[in-house]
Amino acid sequence: MAAGGYRERPASRDAGLPGAVVWEKTAVADRVGRVLPDGCMDLIWYGTRLLVAGPDTRAHLVGGAVGASYTGLRFAPGFGPLVFGLPADELTDRRVWLDELWPDRTVRELTERVAGAAGVGAALEAVATGRLAAAPPEPEPELWRSRAVAALGAGHGVAETARELGLSERQLRRRSLAAFGYGPKTLARVLRLRRALRLTDAGTPPATVAALAGYADQAHLAREVRELAGVPLTWLRG
Repeated sequence: MAAGGYRERPASRDAGLPGAVVWEKTAVADRVGRVLPDGCMDLIWYGTRLLVAGPDTRAHLVGGAVGASYTGLRFAPGFGPLVFGLPADELTDRRVWLDELWPDRTVRELTERVAGAAGVGAALEAVATGRLAAAPPEPEPELWRSRAVAALGAGHGVAETARELGLSERQLRRRSLAAFGYGPKTLARVLRLRRALRLTDAGTPPATVAALAGYADQAHLAREVRELAGVPLTWLRG
């Protein structure tokens, strides 16, 4: 297990889940953990049940006794609703058991399958792959989700991103709520925070982080990190 009791790997190519990540977490201290917003949704095996984590707009605090373990499948931004079969904004800032979303019998069968699997991560991938295979085709099978994430993640404004996608700003907002759980402005802030954290982890000074990540200045960076993460940037290094 990696430092801090956490490790991750890309999902198998055979699973057909582009950008997805399988992760494992074991609590190594009896303390509260901090999950930062990333625009993603997760399917999580916790104890003996399947849990769904919706997209977060603020840091989500997680408690757990020493030794408590979780295995999760984190979907790329916008991909979770295709698996779970409902708009992402119905789960924004929420954690719900899977049997609250899917039929009891289906969830019981899946739970038994995951519990008996040799590898929980691979079993979660199989659950998601099976769900996608059974789902009706999208009415608009476009790549707009990944294009929107790429544009907003590169610092493009909402109006510019909408133009690049051939959408009005209202259309982009409506689609973003369903796909990502929040509008494009919030998604842009979340993606900018992730850029800032990657730069910080690489040892980049805060003033340079602010400039490279797209903040007006270092004070703007500090305010945004506190609002989204709930703690100063220096607390999040590594």
